[in-house]
Amino acid sequence: MIGQLLAGRYELQDVAGSGGMSSVYRARDTVLERTVAIKILHDHFSDDPAYVERFRREARALAQLNHPNVVTVIDRGQFEGRQFIVFEHVEGENLKQLIEREGQLPVDRALALVQQVARGLAFAHDHGVVHRDVNPRNVLIDEDGVAKVTDFGIARSLEPADGLTETGTLLGTSEYVSPEQASGARVDERSDQYSLAAVLYELLTGAPPFTGDNFMAVAMKHIQQPVPSVREARPDVSPRLDAIIARAMAKRPEDRFPSTEAMVAALEAARVGTDSKPVPATRPDDGATESIPVPGPVPQPIQRSRRRFPLPILIGLIGVGAAALVLALIIAGRGTDSLTGNGGGDGGSGGSAERVRLVAVSDFDPDGDDSEHLETVPAATDGDPGTYWTTETYSSFDKAGVGIVLDARSEVELSELTVITDTPGFTAVIEASNRPDGGFKTVSDSQAVEAPTAFDLEGGSYRYYLIWITSLESRAHIDEVRAKS
Repeated sequence: MIGQLLAGRYELQDVAGSGGMSSVYRARDTVLERTVAIKILHDHFSDDPAYVERFRREARALAQLNHPNVVTVIDRGQFEGRQFIVFEHVEGENLKQLIEREGQLPVDRALALVQQVARGLAFAHDHGVVHRDVNPRNVLIDEDGVAKVTDFGIARSLEPADGLTETGTLLGTSEYVSPEQASGARVDERSDQYSLAAVLYELLTGAPPFTGDNFMAVAMKHIQQPVPSVREARPDVSPRLDAIIARAMAKRPEDRFPSTEAMVAALEAARVGTDSKPVPATRPDDGATESIPVPGPVPQPIQRSRRRFPLPILIGLIGVGAAALVLALIIAGRGTDSLTGNGGGDGGSGGSAERVRLVAVSDFDPDGDDSEHLETVPAATDGDPGTYWTTETYSSFDKAGVGIVLDARSEVELSELTVITDTPGFTAVIEASNRPDGGFKTVSDSQAVEAPTAFDLEGGSYRYYLIWITSLESRAHIDEVRAKS
């Protein structure tokens, strides 16, 4: 087909690559006088309505995605019965070629590239599109070092109404496929998180997390085997980054990040850590036990056995139960007015305040080892007061503070932030920034946190809010967080 003119406009120059469904050509747009890339569906798929529809869907999906980290679709058409899509031409190489040429990448460079990919994927997810085949060959790096996601060939809408390529169909690239996709289950944006974390693992170690003789052998490893620790192959990787990869590659989608935006924020925080405070390959034996977080169920309250209580204690327990009822009503958004019959009407005080959904995205420990139980962070905003984010256990608290970062998803001016805890008595202050990794300024007074404690906020609009714990005995839990604008 070299030399042919498609649609009276695109002159094919040479083959840039070929895959199972299509070939990609470098071409000349004779109208706008520029180089473009054209993907043409193979002959033997052109008569298959399912493949043709999947190909057309890629064009529709990409047409929605105008983002610097997603390859731009320019045109779509048909030539002699064969479907084609026209893309911007990216002069450079793909991530797989980069790995094959350089092997393990410096930590900061790997993070910088994956952050860009994550932003592109987050944009796609926000527009209802999940990629389903995130792998190093589908990430192009241009001459300026900008990463661009391409090849949404098996992408699908996140809407349940999109019935094409439903559950039971196994597609993807084996070294990076998520467990749910490998088992033929339905996928969503968390499947892309898993694949992207596998790509990051390869950038850092030079090899994918799982390999094997064939597709199914590797797919079964994704389903059954625990995620290998990056630090075993690359000791200079920080515990924080190791925990991010482990969390994004959790076997159960619900144990991964709540959104790709949350994963982006965690990667940004980890990258700042690599810039400012590299973790040495070995640590001196100072007698302290280092806890490296791994994904899994968040800590649950200890179940205690039944016992009989003397009457005074029983009366006290009844009082505690009443307090718990008040707490439950507050958590449910009803407030204490529900107990007195004063709630629910527009005429009630505070009716103009709007609740703001915050998502816990990262721990914050700049004066320590940059890791403060990252694996329990989601529990602070999961809607379940029985789960919690926890600090480490301190025999003496001798640093400026530790905290947890909350994402409002966009800049918003909060008037109140309520912290709910089952470990009252620690002191905290609320800080805010438009970065998840620093630049925080104080927006509340410091106060002792009881159960629950409301902080009045002022100081402007911000996207990220930090619960900054400045004093504690032993450890502190954040069970839930509520916010109002």
